Amino acid sequence: MFFSRKPLDLPTRETALPGRAVPIPTAAVHFVSGRPLEADAPAGYETSVFGLGCFWGAERLFWQMKGVWLTRVGYAGGVTPNPTYEEVCSGQTGHTEIVEVIFNPAEISFADLVKRFLESHDPTQGMRQGNDIGTQYRSAIYFASPKQEATARAMIAAYNVELAAAGHRAEVTTEIAPRGPVFLAEDYHQQYLAKNPNGYCGIGGTGVTCPLPAKAG
Repeated sequence: MFFSRKPLDLPTRETALPGRAVPIPTAAVHFVSGRPLEADAPAGYETSVFGLGCFWGAERLFWQMKGVWLTRVGYAGGVTPNPTYEEVCSGQTGHTEIVEVIFNPAEISFADLVKRFLESHDPTQGMRQGNDIGTQYRSAIYFASPKQEATARAMIAAYNVELAAAGHRAEVTTEIAPRGPVFLAEDYHQQYLAKNPNGYCGIGGTGVTCPLPAKAG
């Protein structure tokens, strides 16, 4: 959006932008729920982080789910500390656009979230999502526990089988890695489609259903 030619390779610590020591300003409260945007997860709740293309449409997918307590968008999986949107768009920070989801596992499972994630974008496209091209649009799950990792890997393996059966030649390229630092995006990105109902939403799936595991994690 801000740079005409974006690199499709991730930067190293030596080549990434330097960033800054302090977080960039963001919203105080969630525009939909009214909860403090930077609230910690309540006792017994879990947190997960998903990247599935432009975070405007991705966030709405999750805040609409019963059992999701809070969503917020930001940048993860990169090198540059406290990046701005413009810096992430340059491809020189290593981050992808993400939605951080705080949820109540008594109401919704991590597997339910992974199912929504896999069915709501095309996770086989590498460093792009549709017409959105660049490292910031890569598919990613940053897990918070070994159980989340195992669930994500098992569901992706099952989804690859379903994709192949439906005639898709490409396999899932989703990055699966431990959750690292999450840097919240600027105020205007938070709950963007609630503030701008007719705004851009690049979310679109493959049309292939992802099966839930026998014991949802």
